[in-house]
Order: sequence, then structure tokens, then C-alpha cells
Amino acid sequence: MLTNKIINTTIMITTSNLSKKYNNNLVLNIENLDIPKGQSFGLVGNNGAGKTTYFSLLLDLIQPTTGHIKNNNVLVHESEDWKPFTSAFIDESFLIGYLTAEEYFYFIGELRGQNKADVDKLVGQFEDFFHGEILGQKKYLRDLSKGNQKKAGIVAALIGNPDVIILDEPFANLDPTTQIRLKGIVKDLAEKQGVTVLISSHDLLHVTDVCERIVVLEKGEVVKDLRTSEATLKELEAHFSGTEAI
Repeated sequence: MLTNKIINTTIMITTSNLSKKYNNNLVLNIENLDIPKGQSFGLVGNNGAGKTTYFSLLLDLIQPTTGHIKNNNVLVHESEDWKPFTSAFIDESFLIGYLTAEEYFYFIGELRGQNKADVDKLVGQFEDFFHGEILGQKKYLRDLSKGNQKKAGIVAALIGNPDVIILDEPFANLDPTTQIRLKGIVKDLAEKQGVTVLISSHDLLHVTDVCERIVVLEKGEVVKDLRTSEATLKELEAHFSGTEAI
């Protein structure tokens, strides 16, 4: 599975001695975590495990207490040079609610050096993903359902051909047809286009379907780092159900 990635040892994201504290409460503590270029990487854990904190540090939304993350050798918290090749959709706060989907896509395109024709070409590839509910509706993004807001945010993250894409809970609020389509999108990005895709999810089935590697966080620390195989889902279920052999 994904043998074209196994031989790729170029590291895209390096995490070193990273910690985050709030009022002396340690919420994240990762000594070392390397993510190779072109890897589909899954991050799982219960609420409060540190998944969103890690992504927030990776996107320089918060500052680390100690340590650092490098994205393609750029220190994330000291330089913005990683932004042109990195995109993300974490939640609806990444959207601009008073714009229509088309206006938002063109806005993101302008930021990423894409003209309207470039944006239209990319967005046109996802008509089946939108199910006729987003484009041409003359609706502001704030008036769309949570699921449709998520669809718009995910597609916007693809504009400009980024090398790194970060998606927090991308399968939540999506109907089964769209979830299946999204899995195909993620696999295509990583396997065929060499994009490094990071996904956090509570859905163990979906994340094992699309990610070649899965890291489990527990109380801010890495407790498992798994190469995905046929046994991975059962291993994760055993871990989270408390039935794992000691």
C-alpha cells in the first residue's frame, strides 16, 4: 500500500521538544515527531488530547511554551515563509461569512496568486462534492449548513496547489456520499500529487481508510505511532475501549 511513499524519506514537518502550557497546565508535550513529504498523516485522540493544539501550533495560531515546529525547514513561529505552500481548514472561523462561496474562492485564489480562471478550473473539479448546494446559490457562507461550510472550506484549502494541507475533523457533519468522495480526494492528494496531508479525526474508520500513518495522542503525548495496516483499526479500537493487552 502506498509503496511510492515508503521510499520517500524527505522530511516535510519536524517537531522538536514541543510543549504548550496554559496556567501551568501542560496540554501538549511532544519530544520528536517527523512527518515525511507526501505522507497522509492521521492524528487521533479523545477530547483534550492535544490534537487541535498541535495543529494550532503548526499554523502559528498560538505560540509554543518550549520547542518548535519546522515546516520545510522554516521555523513556523519565527517566520511566515511557510504560508505560501501551506493551507488548512480547521473550522468555520477560517471562512469569511459575508462572502458567497465563489467570492471566497476568488479571494483565496488572489492570496495564492491564482486568477479567476485558475480558481474556476480547480473548483469545477468538485461539483459532485458540492452536490449543487454551494455554487450559484447566491448564499453567504454564514447561511450555509455546517456541512456545506466544511465543503467550501476544504476545497478552498486546495486552491494554489499547496504542498501541505491540514484538516481538523474533515469528516464531521458530512453525509456518507461526501465522506466517500473526500476520502478519494485525500488519497489522490497524497498518493498521486505528493501533498503532505495532516488529518485529525475522532472517526477511527475514516482515518484508517485514508491515512498511511496514524499517531495517537493522550494527554498531550504521543502514545502510539502506527504504520496503517489491516490490523490498525482493531488496534485503535482496543486502545480506546480499554481492552488492549497490557
